[in-house]
Amino acid sequence: MEKVIDNQGVKLHLVKTDKYKTNTIVFKMKAPIEKEYATTRALLPYVLQSGTNTYPSFTELRTYLENLYGATLSVDLQKKGEYHIISITMEVANEKFLKQSEPLLDKALTLLADVLFNPRSANDSFDEQIVAKEKRTLKQRIQAVNDDKMRYANLRLIQEMCKDEPYAIPVNGILEDVDQITAQSLYNYYQDSLSSDELDLYIVGDFTEEEVIQSCQAKFQLKSRTSKKVEQTNIRKRVKENVIIEKQDVAQGKLNMGLRTNTRYGEDDYFALQVFNGLFGGFPHSKLFINVREKASLAYYAASRLESHKGLMLVMTGIETKNYEKAVTIIKEQLQAMKNGDFTEADIEQTKAVIQNQMLETLDTSRGLVEVLYHNVISGTNVSEEVWKEKIANVTKENIIQVGEKIQLDTIYFLSGLEA
Repeated sequence: MEKVIDNQGVKLHLVKTDKYKTNTIVFKMKAPIEKEYATTRALLPYVLQSGTNTYPSFTELRTYLENLYGATLSVDLQKKGEYHIISITMEVANEKFLKQSEPLLDKALTLLADVLFNPRSANDSFDEQIVAKEKRTLKQRIQAVNDDKMRYANLRLIQEMCKDEPYAIPVNGILEDVDQITAQSLYNYYQDSLSSDELDLYIVGDFTEEEVIQSCQAKFQLKSRTSKKVEQTNIRKRVKENVIIEKQDVAQGKLNMGLRTNTRYGEDDYFALQVFNGLFGGFPHSKLFINVREKASLAYYAASRLESHKGLMLVMTGIETKNYEKAVTIIKEQLQAMKNGDFTEADIEQTKAVIQNQMLETLDTSRGLVEVLYHNVISGTNVSEEVWKEKIANVTKENIIQVGEKIQLDTIYFLSGLEA
C-alpha cells in the first residue's frame, strides 16, 4: 500500500486507502538522542504548534483549524532505540464527504508547512513569551513522572540499566537543563534540525496521488542531507544482575526488571521474540499474569513489554513491599520455564492469534498504520503487513526457545515502601 518518494530532503510516504473517514498527515523528525540537546528537542514541537507568523497565537491557529471542518493538530515525542523522534500530526476531514468541494488536504498541508517553516519568530529567535510558557509546561511534564510511580519506576530502571547509554536520557529531557534554553538557542537548534534530521512525511487516506505529490514538492522543499545515524553503543555485559532498591512513601511497591533480548526489530528472530514476550508476560494468558498475579496473588499487576529498537524486555509488577523476595524468585522461575520450553502448542497458537489481532487493531487507525510503517525507517528494513503476518504464523517452538537463550536479566529495580 505504501508508496515512497524521495523529495529533496523529505521522504514522502503515500498510503492511498478508503479505509478511513479522514486524511492523516504525520511529519516525523528523527535524530540520535544527545544529552546536550535532548531537553531543547523536547521543547521544540510544543513551541512550533503554539503559533506561526501567519497565525501568531495558539488561539488563532486553533480557530483556523476549526474552520477546516474541525481539523486537528498535535505533537508528540518518542524514543525508539537510540533515536529521539518528533511527530507533528494533522487529521482533516476527507473532502469527498463535504457538500461543497474544498481543497481541505491541500490547505492542511499548507498549514503544516507554515507550522514547520514559518513559526512565530523574528530576528532569528522564537517568540520569548511562547518559549517561556512552554518551558513552564515542559517542567511540569518532567516532574509529573515523579508523581506517577509506575512511570517513575520504569524511568529509574532504564536510567540504571542503560547508564552511559543515550537511551538512559528521558524522552522529555532533564529538568535542570530547561532554564538554560533561550528563545534564540532554541531557534538555532530548530534550524539545525531542519537541515540535518531525517525527515519523513506520511499522508494516509483517500486522495489524488498526483495532486498530493505536486503539493508536497511545492511546499516541502529542503536541502538534501545525509542524516545522522546512531553509533552502536557498547553495552556492559553483566556477570551478575544489577539490583537497585529505592525507598519512598508508597502504598504499593514497584518491582521492575530489565532484560537484554539481544534481538532488535527487523532481525530474523524478532518475530519469535514477539511470541516469547506474549507467552511470558505480554497478555492475560501469559506466565507472569497467571503465576505471579493469579496463582500466587503476589502482584496487583504483572506484565512484560518489548522496546523493540533497543533490544530490551521490561517486566513491570506492583507488589506489597514484604513480597519482594518471593516475587523476584517466581518471575525468574517463569523466565527459566520459558527458556526450557515449558509451554504447549496451544499456548503458542493462542499467543499468535492475540498478536495478529493486536496488529489488526493497530492498523485500524491511520495513526497506528503510520507507526507500524515507521518501524521500517528506524530499523532500515522493509517489513510489510503481509510479511509480518506470515513470519508470526511461521514461528515454531524451537524458534521461541532459541530466541530465549539470548535473553539475559540485566537489572532489578525495586521502588519499596518505607515499612521494609
